[in-house]
Amino acid sequence: MCETLMAVSQLDIEPHPPENGFVTPESNKSPGLLTQIDGGVLPNVGGFGRFQKQLIVLTCIPAIFIGFSQFSDSFLLHEPQPCAQVQPNNSEPSSNVSAVMYRGVDNGSKSTNESSQCICMQSGCELQIGLEQNVVTKWNLVGDSAWVVHIAKFSLLVGSIFGYLVLGVLADRFGRHPVLILSVIFMLVFGIMVAFSVNVPMFSTLRFFEGFCLAGITLSLYALRIELCLPGWRFSMTMVANFMVLAGQLLMPGLAVLCRDWQILQVVVICPLLLMLSYIWIFPESLRWLLATQQYSRSKWIMERVAKKNNINLEEDAEELMTELNQALPKQPKKTCIVKMVGTRNLWKNLVVLCVNSLTGYGIHHCFARSLMEKEDQPMFSNFYAKYYSMGGIAVASCVALCPAVGMMGRRGGLLMFMIITALASLLQLGLLNCERTHKSQTHTDSNTNSSGTLNSNFSKAFSIIGMFSSHAVSNLSIFLCAEVTPTVIRGGGLGLVLASAGFGMLTAPIMELHNQKGYFLHHIIFACCTLICIICILLLPETRNRPLPETLADGESYTRQPLLPPRKPGEQLLLLTKSESREYARVGDTRRYKRI
Repeated sequence: MCETLMAVSQLDIEPHPPENGFVTPESNKSPGLLTQIDGGVLPNVGGFGRFQKQLIVLTCIPAIFIGFSQFSDSFLLHEPQPCAQVQPNNSEPSSNVSAVMYRGVDNGSKSTNESSQCICMQSGCELQIGLEQNVVTKWNLVGDSAWVVHIAKFSLLVGSIFGYLVLGVLADRFGRHPVLILSVIFMLVFGIMVAFSVNVPMFSTLRFFEGFCLAGITLSLYALRIELCLPGWRFSMTMVANFMVLAGQLLMPGLAVLCRDWQILQVVVICPLLLMLSYIWIFPESLRWLLATQQYSRSKWIMERVAKKNNINLEEDAEELMTELNQALPKQPKKTCIVKMVGTRNLWKNLVVLCVNSLTGYGIHHCFARSLMEKEDQPMFSNFYAKYYSMGGIAVASCVALCPAVGMMGRRGGLLMFMIITALASLLQLGLLNCERTHKSQTHTDSNTNSSGTLNSNFSKAFSIIGMFSSHAVSNLSIFLCAEVTPTVIRGGGLGLVLASAGFGMLTAPIMELHNQKGYFLHHIIFACCTLICIICILLLPETRNRPLPETLADGESYTRQPLLPPRKPGEQLLLLTKSESREYARVGDTRRYKRI
């Protein structure tokens, strides 16, 4: 026993070798104020003061323009329904393509009445989306050329996916501010060039680069907004930005009516971003990122600027902080790449879970939308505006419900609740789809069968609405939770991974349209299974409510899973040994002396 005690004491003296996910004592020294940004630095420069609030407003206003760009495909690439027009001159009936007029309908729907009423004009066609002409009607992308429209729809989404992955890494390397400014500049260039496209390949290529730059704006603004806020303000400010994006979505039809032409609409959507060029001077680099990467010279200048705007004297009110900052000025910057996340024990698991949640949320959202709005017995949704505003209204209701749910149950509890609702709605929806197939295969049509089919249709509508409602909440909350779990040094890369996963989920919609909705039932089954897997994986996530943001990889590793429910007794000890004690006890068992005993 004496030798065992000597071995334990020797473990306390000898330094621990670095292990996977284990923080060495040198990296876990008594933290100073510079490492406690939420608890030390920000309160000393004014907390969530006037200057921070002004910057938050500057991150929320462009969210309207982001909403314009994200939903512009619904107007630029809206597919009209072909409708034959009787011509008085039949000299070239087969070659005159311009003789075909169109009536705007939903994407992917089929014509059930060849004699449907058309809205035709002598010089072209009038779409039911407020535009006299869009990309589809300008280059006659109908019939055998309809597949080109779906390829064009890929362009913006695929560009966004690559933009999230690449620019997220660059935001960790060079900062959020340079990525934001460069993305705005190139967004203006490519966005204006889209309006002057001369053919579809040029349009699709420029839309790819437009999506790439749009991803940089979205990601950098999201990271800046999160890093500006104290723990109590992070979620509310993020939801304000989400509502601004939805406002852009809901205002988009009005812009289309005012512009009347797709080229003018594209220019009007892009030009407001010119205002963001002023961010070069008025918007500083993220103070949190500068401190986390040990760029103390730039941090000092920004801290003095922020304190001056908030009427705080750093030399008097934050003497200890400034002393520590002056002592740390000679240190060299230390930047981290997202690749180093692979060597962690907990952080990579959290990001993988959130990526799968985001992919599943956006992927299954399209399944619910198709079940609700693309049925033959749904005359209400044959109108473009009814479909568009229904989806927008469901998204607004989802964000409204998300606020009290997260306030009462926390981030992880709210995510788990909405994922359970999504899973239940998807499973019940699949059952009803199977019943509808059985109902259609029956040859007899008695009153009981008709009433049963009507009842199934009504339940299908209800489950589709509930599924769209909950899946939208799952997607938004997964992205927000990723921003809180990922350390500041790799937050850009972490957000890029989750946002790119969301882009892959959105990509399922044009893929299904390209295949004429073939395999839709299997597509729905796969995502329904993913929701069940996500329910189990969400239990592995940490709760981040009212906790400071992690700054380094070591801080991110400390964000471990807590019990979903609090212990019954306030003073109840959950574990007999702490993590450090259990580690030392395990190391004692590996010593030769202990084995000899």
